[in-house]
Amino acid sequence: MDVTVNGQDPQGLSTIAPAQWQSWIQTWFAALPESLPAASAYELSLGFVDDAEMQQYNAQYRGIDRPTDVLAFAALEQGFLPPLPPGEPLDLGDVIISVETAQRQAIAQGHSLEQELIWLASHGVLHLLGWDHPDELQLAAMLAKQTELIELLTP
Repeated sequence: MDVTVNGQDPQGLSTIAPAQWQSWIQTWFAALPESLPAASAYELSLGFVDDAEMQQYNAQYRGIDRPTDVLAFAALEQGFLPPLPPGEPLDLGDVIISVETAQRQAIAQGHSLEQELIWLASHGVLHLLGWDHPDELQLAAMLAKQTELIELLTP
């Protein structure tokens, strides 16, 4: 399985190298075979923005005129897999993280910015794979899966 992570960080907001994200997300995908649509390769975009840009996205796509920590824009409809030309990766969508919000949340939680960014990225990736949290039970399951994914990254 091949995973391509297209990083978008024009302001240099993230403290984590693109190659590290690539490795981590590849590890997560290897642990999520039941959540992955059938394909030989996958692609997603991971973007880092400030609060002002995140507020624009949140207002435009969710009708909420304030920044949020992470947004995920899945490229696939649940249950629908488009035909792929041979060798082409399946585009899963985009995850956008506000680094400013992540920094505030990291301080409030008493951990590092890197830890918060990883938490938010895992949340966004799960959304791209069809996970959601419309109720407390599904939120608890999703948060437990995020914890499992992050534990895979520690030696």
